[in-house]
Amino acid sequence: MADNNALKIFGFEIRRANQKQEDKKLQSIVPRQDDDGAGYVTASGSHYGQYINIDGDDSKDNHQMIMKYRGVSTHPEVDAAIEDIINESVSASEDEAPVSIVLDKVEVSDQIKKGITEEFDNVLSMLDFTNNGHDMFKRWYIDGRLYHHLVVNESNIKAGIQEIRPIDSAKIRKVKQVKKKKDPITGANIVESVDEYYIYQEKPGQQTSGVKLSHDSVSYVTSGLLSADRKKVVSHLHKALKPINQLRMMEDSLVIYRLARAPERRIFYIDVGNLPRGKSEQYMKDIMARYRNKLVYDADTGQIRDDRKHMSMLEDFWLPRREGGRGTEISTLPGGENLGQIDDIIYFQKRLYRSLNVPINRLEQEAQFSLGRSTEISRDELKFQKFIDRLRKRFSMLFLEILKKQLVMKGLITEEDWNEWKNDLVIDYTRDNHFTELKDAELLRERLQTLDQVSQYVGDYFSKEWVMKNVLMFNDDDIKQISQQDAEEKPDQANDQENIPDEE
Repeated sequence: MADNNALKIFGFEIRRANQKQEDKKLQSIVPRQDDDGAGYVTASGSHYGQYINIDGDDSKDNHQMIMKYRGVSTHPEVDAAIEDIINESVSASEDEAPVSIVLDKVEVSDQIKKGITEEFDNVLSMLDFTNNGHDMFKRWYIDGRLYHHLVVNESNIKAGIQEIRPIDSAKIRKVKQVKKKKDPITGANIVESVDEYYIYQEKPGQQTSGVKLSHDSVSYVTSGLLSADRKKVVSHLHKALKPINQLRMMEDSLVIYRLARAPERRIFYIDVGNLPRGKSEQYMKDIMARYRNKLVYDADTGQIRDDRKHMSMLEDFWLPRREGGRGTEISTLPGGENLGQIDDIIYFQKRLYRSLNVPINRLEQEAQFSLGRSTEISRDELKFQKFIDRLRKRFSMLFLEILKKQLVMKGLITEEDWNEWKNDLVIDYTRDNHFTELKDAELLRERLQTLDQVSQYVGDYFSKEWVMKNVLMFNDDDIKQISQQDAEEKPDQANDQENIPDEE
């Protein structure tokens, strides 16, 4: 790797007031540990942390690991699981955007909320997430990371991001350059500063060239999973590498066994009398050629050709038999008897499904989709839904990071404002499956049945408020809102009763 310090940084940088002064006040002997898997380099430029070894595998860089993940994703079982995960995570309808931003918990003015919402819609438009959301989420899930280049007009940074271009994850990586100084009192190496940037290589195999991209000009979101040494970002498919390799070997061995053991083969015992060894072998070859040669007539060309299409695994056995034996004999070897047993294949398939965090009944061909009661919803479905929610929350960092840079560059907010209420921002995903509806409907049904049983004891043993909190599971805000609605509806009902004319 060439000296990274000799490479000039390409891209824009957002000026941060007093950031370096604040970092100098916070002293430590180790840099901040993030889950971005960035490799650390010293101030001189030597590179560390780029080696990875997975159970004896010789993969040494991100490029080979990403290629491995992409190869695994092409397996039919893995592809079916990935598609199921993506379909649950990202859905788009004709009249509704796949994602939206919720600012209910953010305590800012309505004007700022309007500006944030407009810029969020602008970011979605530049990403073309409505059309490319499925493929974008798929790339992120398979590779374990997702990069985008934020293109701006450096002569007019206040205009914000002009274009967002995707970057191949196999051609770029994040690097942190650490500068240290020795403490005169303790002699410890204190972290003085940490510079972050990206290295882009058109041909990742060549470690002698590359382009440094500034930290602000690239959007970077990872899977949040790290290797055992916490130096490498891994994909959600990482734990499926071993099961998929085992399944492939079992399937290949099954095919070979079926082809080798399925056909019946014959044994020819040829009587060679008392012929000497050399002549007996020649006699055997003549007999084999006589019965194996198959001359056929090609009606299209008018030619006679020798049609020998014998596979080695289908060869018959030819054995000589001396004088005094039973003479020439032909017997048959039966085929394999346990050709229909695939219990081991099914075992490794289920193991693969479990490694992909997808309920097994979703991937089995015999399984049918049902819209019945939620009693049919298994614990695996609940775990799968929580897994989808975690994926959505992690993927939302893509929108939040780009939105942050867009708002700061346009001067709508400051970086301090963002750090203050970034945790209050919520990215809402469109849900098109019926699982949540079935679950909520079943829970409400069970609560109403319990309410019907305890309603006769309200006033004697239970209060109305206790029933709403412990049976209907209402919180204080829900109870307050319901009380207000009851107070508003009762006068209206009384007025309606007064307006009804008396029947004479």
